[in-house]
Amino acid sequence: MMLLMATAVVLGVRLSRGARPTRVVVVGDGTSLERVVSGWPEDPAMTVAGGCVVSGLTSVGSLRQVCEAPVAMGLHRLPDLVEDSGADLVLVANGTDPALIREAAWRLERTGVPMAIIGALDFVSPHRVSATQALGTTLLNVSPSRPSAGGRLAKAAIDRVGGVLLLGVALPVLALLFLLVRIDSPGNPVFRQTRIGRDGVPFRMFKLRTMYVDSEARLAELLDRNEVDGNLFKIRHDPRVTRIGSFLRRSSLDELPQLLNVVRGEMSLIGPRPALPEQVTRYDDTIRRRLAVKPGMTGLWQVSGRSDLPYDQAVRLDLHYVDNWRLCDDAVIACRTVGAVISPRGAY
Repeated sequence: MMLLMATAVVLGVRLSRGARPTRVVVVGDGTSLERVVSGWPEDPAMTVAGGCVVSGLTSVGSLRQVCEAPVAMGLHRLPDLVEDSGADLVLVANGTDPALIREAAWRLERTGVPMAIIGALDFVSPHRVSATQALGTTLLNVSPSRPSAGGRLAKAAIDRVGGVLLLGVALPVLALLFLLVRIDSPGNPVFRQTRIGRDGVPFRMFKLRTMYVDSEARLAELLDRNEVDGNLFKIRHDPRVTRIGSFLRRSSLDELPQLLNVVRGEMSLIGPRPALPEQVTRYDDTIRRRLAVKPGMTGLWQVSGRSDLPYDQAVRLDLHYVDNWRLCDDAVIACRTVGAVISPRGAY
């Protein structure tokens, strides 16, 4: 993640000129410019329109290959590069000399194109950051990540009331699904499994059974087919998954019984997915931060790619949610969940 300090600027740019991708010119020394462009996220909302090398000897040819866009040497060429490329934003790599940043701002005056600086704050949402002048420089203030008492109370109320209402609506659907699961394969249609909740407290999580009853015994023979990295196990076309189970997983209907966990106060409607005890034993101090909130039925990870996401990126999204939670973020995730459920991408 790179652009958290530039998010507000980018949003303003996009709103001012419609929904087309933001064209970005990256500024920095040769090494930092190449690092930023090489790590550019797969984000259709932003594309690299060019690069401007402000210092350091580098091969323009190799940089052009990395950027797949024009590269200019020297800040004196920045205005022309911005205008010729049709850039909407100039993004300055972190570590760039402050004097060069000031010069870049001066040279951009004639273009009217805004400038943003990549900061080392990829764990902080813009709403937690403010700027003040002190000690002869500009300080970035980061507010504490702890949500307000009112926000916590509102989330708890939404979970309980929403959980009861949704469970009432879902009961006829659940009754039908119970029957289909039972007909499809022998065994209890409800799968109960120990998961770890807030502050490391274990609880029994409910799901519709999507696998044959001997699935746990067959896990060892499938470990070498794992298709995801990190502290997870997932494979496409898992032979342990039943016919109806495959449909339930793609549609996420297997998660509906967790509404009971929400009503009981063990889970939230929105939050990081509940982890297995054996996964938590392998958590380091950073990942353990996920346990600071109640686990959820859906979360930022699930609406950002589901099983297609690399493990480290999924963890980063969960930590970002925990550190920067706001009630409005839950509303956005809830809306995006509808699209994620409809789309088969990442569901297996």
